[in-house]
Amino acid sequence: MKKHISVITPCYNEEGNVRLLIETIGKIFESLPQYTYEHVLIDNCSVDKTPAILREIAATNKNVKVIFNERNFGWIRSPFHGLIQCHGDAVIYMVSDFQEPPEMIPKFLVKWEEGYKIAIGIKQQSKENPIMFAVRKFFYNILASASDGEPTIKNFTGFGLYDQKFISVIRDLDDQYPYLRGLVSELGFERVEIPYVQPARFSGKTSSNFFRLYDVAMLGFTSHSKLPLRLSAFIGFFSAIISFLVAVAYFVYKLLFWTRFEVGLAPLVIGVFFFSSVQLFFIGIIGEYIGAIHTQVRKRPLVIEKERLNF
Repeated sequence: MKKHISVITPCYNEEGNVRLLIETIGKIFESLPQYTYEHVLIDNCSVDKTPAILREIAATNKNVKVIFNERNFGWIRSPFHGLIQCHGDAVIYMVSDFQEPPEMIPKFLVKWEEGYKIAIGIKQQSKENPIMFAVRKFFYNILASASDGEPTIKNFTGFGLYDQKFISVIRDLDDQYPYLRGLVSELGFERVEIPYVQPARFSGKTSSNFFRLYDVAMLGFTSHSKLPLRLSAFIGFFSAIISFLVAVAYFVYKLLFWTRFEVGLAPLVIGVFFFSSVQLFFIGIIGEYIGAIHTQVRKRPLVIEKERLNF
């Protein structure tokens, strides 16, 4: 009996990419006759022609399955929801803009057949904006160093193949805002990392912006590291010691040179602004953790589906 492979692709305003991506993946599986496949696309309430294109393709290609969301549920929840809707023997996650090359699919399958439960792509180089690549790489390094337990994986976007055993585990987690990249390292399934060069985006403009990247960064820290909280305690402790020593030094110096030494307002103003900024920074960090707790305790669904095609 042939093994069944699911390919999951989240999309939002990808009218210039989805048709070619579906055709490309179809051709890849034509060259892999030992497998059957389904291509699941979850549309996050696109406002361009993407929904119409998906309907047109799904009407004639029964390998293509589509989930339409009621609204845009963000680029964390919607892709994860799509991932856990797949029931193939293995599930391949890839985005729709060709920055994760479909040509990697046969390589993932070879490693899966060798016994690995997870085969993931690791960006060694990228043809995207070099500044953005450097910023992402810096974040991955910081998060890997700060993670509790197993370090998170550097230069990993979620692109890869996941055995259904892994999918079954994350399906039962009941995580309201899941960080897939961290779960891959945290859950401990045997994995292999395959390097690749990330191509430039094929068509259209990315929906990523500073706030979305910041959201992912904070999600990574709040989900897999207590370092920011501990850092705030350490900095507060050492700042208190330094402040006490400076106060003692000023007091002694004033006693020794009572008439000549004027303290002035400058040290006071600088100190107030410095310590206020430190406090506000770590109040913000604590707020991120409280926000993460708030998200988890509300128990809202990952997404609300509007319609399914070909399921």
